[in-house]
Amino acid sequence: MGASIFAVSVDSLEHAEEVAADGLTFPVAYGTTKADADAIGSWWSEDRGGYIQPAEFLLGRGGVVLGSVYASGPVGRMGTEEAIRQITNRERRRKEEEGSSP
Repeated sequence: MGASIFAVSVDSLEHAEEVAADGLTFPVAYGTTKADADAIGSWWSEDRGGYIQPAEFLLGRGGVVLGSVYASGPVGRMGTEEAIRQITNRERRRKEEEGSSP
């Protein structure tokens, strides 16, 4: 689909490497701070030493946010199928709009 995936975590480099070794095929940023969470519009939880709550962003060309999901736990996260559906629908609409332009 030509899409890219990136992950951001508060984990240390060592833990991020362990997680990536389980077969991840995309980059994982580590050592995320509250300032980083604020910069990307995520919610920061102060319990358990502080961590970024789950947030997912579907970005279009030029970095435009086409969709976002925020969660405070394991419920409500975007699955692979949902992301594919959103990308496919967005691309279809974009092509239709390009075709209807004068």
